[in-house]
Amino acid sequence: MANEKNVADQEEVIEEVITDADVEVVDGAEATEEGETESVDESVQQIAELQAKLDETENKMLRAQADFDNFRRRSRLDQEAAQKYRAQSLATEILPALDNFERALQIEADNEQTKSLLQGMNMVYNQLVQALQNEGVEAIKTVGEQFDPHLHQAVMQVEDGNYESNTVVDELQKGYKLKDRVIRPAMVKVNQ
Repeated sequence: MANEKNVADQEEVIEEVITDADVEVVDGAEATEEGETESVDESVQQIAELQAKLDETENKMLRAQADFDNFRRRSRLDQEAAQKYRAQSLATEILPALDNFERALQIEADNEQTKSLLQGMNMVYNQLVQALQNEGVEAIKTVGEQFDPHLHQAVMQVEDGNYESNTVVDELQKGYKLKDRVIRPAMVKVNQ
């Protein structure tokens, strides 16, 4: 029995040592887990920061790409407009000379020399008109047309029973368009 008691005592001592060792191991594991938890928290935080930076960078890149696409589109549209209206400044400068030709051609010719001179001026006038038409410049229709403030500049108003209200009665100066852009509105008289 003494043997059994010694064995029982020894088993109790072993259990106590094991229990104490478990507590120490558990305490060490807890310490290790806390360190690992802190390390994991830092890693998660770093990952979140990096993800935020990545998202911000992607957003900046997408905006830059959109800005570049818009710039490229605007540049293309500007180039097309510049090509389409390239003759505008030249046409604008030639129009007063064209007006003077028209006034000169309205003179009545008395003799052969004057008729010959008017015929030559008429030929030059027609060439200028043809050159402008080739570039897309055309005269704006006026007399008998409805008044359009985009095309016509009303200088006078008259009352004429032969025309409807708000109709162009007379043209004082020709207006011109370059393709779909008005380069000079027509000066007109409008019926009330």
